[in-house]
Amino acid sequence: MSKKLFIQLIADYGVGDPAFAEVVQKLKLLDPECEVFCTSVPKFSTLATGFWTAQLAQVNEVGGMVIYTNTAPRKDNKEIRQKNEGERLVYTKLGNGIEIIGVNAGYCFSFVKPYTKSFRVVNVANKGSQFRSRDFYPEAVVGLAQKKSGFLGDELDINSIPDTPQHRIAWIDGYGNLKSTVRVSQCRYKVGQALLVTLNGMKRTAFYTDGSFNVREGELAFAPGSSGGEDRFMEIFLRGLSAWKEFGKPHIEDEFVIQKE
Repeated sequence: MSKKLFIQLIADYGVGDPAFAEVVQKLKLLDPECEVFCTSVPKFSTLATGFWTAQLAQVNEVGGMVIYTNTAPRKDNKEIRQKNEGERLVYTKLGNGIEIIGVNAGYCFSFVKPYTKSFRVVNVANKGSQFRSRDFYPEAVVGLAQKKSGFLGDELDINSIPDTPQHRIAWIDGYGNLKSTVRVSQCRYKVGQALLVTLNGMKRTAFYTDGSFNVREGELAFAPGSSGGEDRFMEIFLRGLSAWKEFGKPHIEDEFVIQKE
């Protein structure tokens, strides 16, 4: 007996937006047995989309799972767009077998770039609807998951995917921890070393640690977080409080600077 199709849907519709309901309903219409889990990212944030695409694709990945992403700021061409045309839908297969189908915009595929084995155009309409992710794309997502022919187009250059930008805020969790794009392997600090963090026009001292709770209550840490797999992403963490509020409520994609004190 084959497994049910499991789709991780990542989009910038907004938490609780009925757009999610419409896309899920279309997917269920095409495959009544499929299961869909929705994750909302901030509007137009290709960085957050890419961050969660990589996390879900590489940490506790489920065999046969498909990741479907739709964050389409339509910034590939700033001129007048005909029939709501935007960035194209593409297909990626990683070394671990996970398939990702999403709009090729900004950093949506940057975090999985080093693990990408196949990067191809998806043969599907990219204009003619303001709601492509409901009206056109689900057929391709379900069709590719079911191994139907005709949806895979030309190969694309993997090197055309932009690299992950450094020293950016990739996500802000519910505790106010600031998940960054800096990997543990990129850090050259000593445990307990004082660092000066500049973010959102504010400067604060944080201590480099190898575990988030290796600081006192109320102290800032620059520490490995829970995301990123074997080479985890660093977080700016304020024990017992919110680093997000401490830095004046910065936004996802904001850049920060780390310096030795």
